[in-house]
Amino acid sequence: MSKRKSSNSGQTPDKRSRLSQPEPSEEDETGYFSSGEGLSTSQSEVGIIESISLKNFMCHSMLGPFAFGPNVNFVVGNNGSGKSAVLTALIVALGGKALTTNRGSSLKGFVKEGESSADVSITLRNRGRDAYKPEVFGQSITVDLRISSEGIRTYKLRSKTGHLVSSKKEELISILDHFNIQVDNPVSILTQEMSKHFLHSKGEGDKYKFFMKATQLDQMKEDYSYIMKTKTMTQNTVEKHRETLQELKRKYHEKEERYKSLASLDEMQKKLDELKNQMAWALVRNHCQRNMSCDCMAQIKMNTTILSFPNQILSLSYYRIIFVKVDCGSYTFKRTFILTDTHARVEKMNHIQAELEQLHFQDSTLTQQIDQFKQACAAAKDRLGKMSLEKQDLLRALESKRRDLAAMESSRDNRLCRFGEHMPALLRAIDEADQRGLFRKKPVGPLGFCIRLRDPELGLAVECCLKALMLAFCCDNHADERELQRIMSRHFQQGRRPQIIVSKFTNTVYDVRGRAVDHDDYPTVLKALEIENPVVANCLIDMRGIETILLIKNAKDARRVMQSEARPRNCREAFTREGDQVYYNRYYSSEQNRALYLSGDVEEEIRFENMKCIFEMSGFFSECCRKLQAELTELQNVEEPQSEDLKPLVTNRFTHYKDKCFSGFLCLILLARSKHHKKHYEEKRKAHVDMIETLKKNLYEKDQLLQVASIAKAAEICPERLDVRRTAKSLDSEISRLRHKLNTQQDQQGQRDTIVRQFHEAKENFNNIARQVKGLEAFIRQLTEIMNTRHYVYSELRMYLSVRCKYYFDSMLSQRGYIGKMTFDHKNETLSISVQPGEGGKASLSDMRSLSGGERSFSTVCFVLSLWAIAEAPFRALDEFDVYMDMVNRRISMDMMLKIAASQRYRQFIFLTPQSMSSLPDNRLIHILRLSDPDRSQSAIPFGQRNPE
Repeated sequence: MSKRKSSNSGQTPDKRSRLSQPEPSEEDETGYFSSGEGLSTSQSEVGIIESISLKNFMCHSMLGPFAFGPNVNFVVGNNGSGKSAVLTALIVALGGKALTTNRGSSLKGFVKEGESSADVSITLRNRGRDAYKPEVFGQSITVDLRISSEGIRTYKLRSKTGHLVSSKKEELISILDHFNIQVDNPVSILTQEMSKHFLHSKGEGDKYKFFMKATQLDQMKEDYSYIMKTKTMTQNTVEKHRETLQELKRKYHEKEERYKSLASLDEMQKKLDELKNQMAWALVRNHCQRNMSCDCMAQIKMNTTILSFPNQILSLSYYRIIFVKVDCGSYTFKRTFILTDTHARVEKMNHIQAELEQLHFQDSTLTQQIDQFKQACAAAKDRLGKMSLEKQDLLRALESKRRDLAAMESSRDNRLCRFGEHMPALLRAIDEADQRGLFRKKPVGPLGFCIRLRDPELGLAVECCLKALMLAFCCDNHADERELQRIMSRHFQQGRRPQIIVSKFTNTVYDVRGRAVDHDDYPTVLKALEIENPVVANCLIDMRGIETILLIKNAKDARRVMQSEARPRNCREAFTREGDQVYYNRYYSSEQNRALYLSGDVEEEIRFENMKCIFEMSGFFSECCRKLQAELTELQNVEEPQSEDLKPLVTNRFTHYKDKCFSGFLCLILLARSKHHKKHYEEKRKAHVDMIETLKKNLYEKDQLLQVASIAKAAEICPERLDVRRTAKSLDSEISRLRHKLNTQQDQQGQRDTIVRQFHEAKENFNNIARQVKGLEAFIRQLTEIMNTRHYVYSELRMYLSVRCKYYFDSMLSQRGYIGKMTFDHKNETLSISVQPGEGGKASLSDMRSLSGGERSFSTVCFVLSLWAIAEAPFRALDEFDVYMDMVNRRISMDMMLKIAASQRYRQFIFLTPQSMSSLPDNRLIHILRLSDPDRSQSAIPFGQRNPE
């Protein structure tokens, strides 16, 4: 199949309407050369050959350059003079194969023996409205071909001025397609071997092949055959895909079943999640119930203790009263008294034991209170230390504010003080160093001091944009940078020095019109500033790109402008009046709330700083007072520990009771002391009750916090609170059972993610192959319909070209009084031609094989001319067309071809012949190129200027 599809006049009308074929003219034979009247005067504008030159090609060291005329050209010369070499070079240079030339089987055979390469240069005309890329190539295209001794072919396509445009063969193919040049078409270039093989062959099949090749019907046939072969291959592919599709469908259904089985696992997982949610809230409910039970038990125990304590005192008082009465009675009663008194002593011993246990409990309680008091004191000490550190931090901050305030007060008279208290001294040091010649060029800075605002409201926006560049300096070279670093080290600490930018100083501001933002409503940072020094402007352009940053006061407008589809060209970002930074896809709020360096009202800034310092001091002292009051309250809430004499007192009391227990006279004293103890313990009881209430309250608060925390944790698991009736134990049991069942089924079926992924992969593979099969089937149906139409059009075109060829063949024969018949057998692919010379009425048709050599050559020329009439090409070349003709037929054939050429001045004709062509009439449209013997120089002589022979 041919790589390049060439157009054919019989298929579709050519885009150049002037190339339509004229009907044969009936003018006399000599009128084509003696006069220009009635002839077409337009010349071809594209595709014809203007010149050709050969170097080390075949056996010739140098041929040309030869200039060709726009219409008729004769290449005349003896055998070996280079006629066929010119034609062969034309074919090879325009992309033809070596076999097409019939002069060799390989390109390396065209390189002259002993040379490393051969060169061919052909210039094609490229004018008018149909020119190929005229803005690139101009009015002519030069094709330079080089063939190496290894047979490698390289191209260089040049414009009219000699500029190299391309080295790709694809570009040459595009040019040939555009000009409709077909070097492998015998109608365009007919070599001797092609003429012998097709025209002078006695086989009717060869003539039919020549007709098919000349009209390019054979190429169409090959294309159709290739398409049908491709269709068959596509059908085979579809069949294979159908088999694959069945297997994919089976796998897809298998994976689908496993995927559907996941529904039961999903239900179990859903049930498991519900149980986990219930478990979370069940734990919350159990916690609340446990706290309520603990509160009830503590209340019951406390009430029992409080009630049993006075009963013991009352019981002891009862026995003491009986003892007094017995002491005043008879002996019998005294005995009873003794028994009763013994019982009373036991009761007293029990009571004292209870008092000792109570005192031990109080001792442990007092020890805990002392520990709490010590911990509170330590905590208060730590807090006081922290407050001292905060005080130091505040003092340092106030000192920094004081320095800033002093700098601002100094800026009333010197604006440079706004850039730091060390900045004036730094600039004085720079001036002194510059006066001593330590700088090649004096550094510029700080950059913020070198700029002025056109609009005072944009001060914060500009500072947020430039940031550290406000304090930066600019140096012309690295030597100046090192000197400036040395000076800065005397005025600034390491890490706090201003930035130094090294950039060559220029006296003009960069031309940024091509990359700057141009907006009608909002200025760029560059336009919003007044910058007198070009060095400062160029530095800010290089470091920050201020020509691409817009300043938009209103934040809403900034979002609208920057985050819309039609945002300004070249704009990278924007800043608002509040210092907010806006990009096309994000928005950053500014942490700075006022301008520090570019503010215009110095007094307002000073007042602002004074008020800020006052507020900070007031806040600090208020916080100190609040913390001290809190510490005092906490210390007051800590109960003062009881006296250390409690334990000895209890021990002495126990010994006193032991020594005097048998003395009856102390009963009244014991009664009085017991009443005293009763009062004492009632007070202690009240204190302990209060403490219990406090502890209970603290416990309740902590319990509430714990409950809130447990509720929060439960809400993380399940945001909606559930009313759970089941116990946490039963829920935990069911969760364990369900989790075990779920894991077992997952082990049997595989992991869920794997099953889902395999299902989707199988589904996607099946759908892809199904779509491919469906698409290929639709393609085959469409291709079948198209090919049916194409076959019909091909048959119609073949019939149409056959009829036209017959018509022109009869017309050409009639010029000499011949009659002929041309019979096409498309089924058997044969073409039979019958010709009868002489008067048509007195002779019968006979096969061309019965004609003489001259008559057969004349008939062959008529056949070629009839093919010329039905095929389009910008130029036609014939090699020794008259080799078998006698003088009469040569003259008639020449007149016929010149007649055709005269009627088609828009087409170029090249005839190669060994004849001298001296009998041709003078005409400016005829160029004769005379090739001498190899040892003589070559020349191209217009017809009107040649010497008579």
